[in-house]
Amino acid sequence: MMAAMETSCVVTGGARGIGRGIAELMVARGHHVVVSDIDGAAAVETADLIGAAAGMHHDVRDPDAHREAASVARELGALTAWFNNAGVGDDGTLAELTDEQVRRLVEVNLLGTMWGTRAALAAFGPAGGDVVNIASLAGLGPVPGYSVYAATKAGVVSLSASVNAESPRSVRVHALCPDGADTDMLAAQDPSGLGSQLVHSGGAILSVETVAAAAVELVGSRRVVRAVPTWRGGVVRGSALAPGVMQHAAGLFAAQGRRAMNRRPS
Repeated sequence: MMAAMETSCVVTGGARGIGRGIAELMVARGHHVVVSDIDGAAAVETADLIGAAAGMHHDVRDPDAHREAASVARELGALTAWFNNAGVGDDGTLAELTDEQVRRLVEVNLLGTMWGTRAALAAFGPAGGDVVNIASLAGLGPVPGYSVYAATKAGVVSLSASVNAESPRSVRVHALCPDGADTDMLAAQDPSGLGSQLVHSGGAILSVETVAAAAVELVGSRRVVRAVPTWRGGVVRGSALAPGVMQHAAGLFAAQGRRAMNRRPS
């Protein structure tokens, strides 16, 4: 009987939050998981706690760091999945954000995903594999208060669809577009900011477990773009068809979000 092939995967931004949730699920699936994070010590600690194969420092702004992560994974088994999860979520209008915040959003969220996707494509073996890019509902339509963040995530969605179309059939590239999730990133944002208020206008904030499960479910599928929840994705896509309407509706949605935040237990 032929022995089962050893497989590996990389999860960027895997030390905590959604990345950690993804890594745990992939460990449970039998993959040798490389947990990578800008906080290398936290990545090693998380890897030890969840039974992942390795934890490592990984600055996604550096193309060479992605190639190093791919090399570590390939030493453990055939690389079959790569999750570009690392991201930053500075909230604020374009006029409010500092030059450094704008640069960091673009370099981490968009360029980091590009470098990671390239590294994965180069490292997949003959059997191919899946790249799962964690985008956002903000990437599907206009989101006042998140203009730069939304632009980077829209780029991730476009990148995923385009690379999927130009790749061989054995390689699948996906973009997951979740609504706001209960992470440190969301908690760190300004609750009085328009972006945060719009996030809270859509009902219950998603759990990390829900988003992580949706990301892992894309592996092996032919679905390129998935919104979570689906209905909320439809709303945001609809606003993209008439972006001028959002300018007038934003205040109503923000008021709804403020009410929702006031009802949340402290």
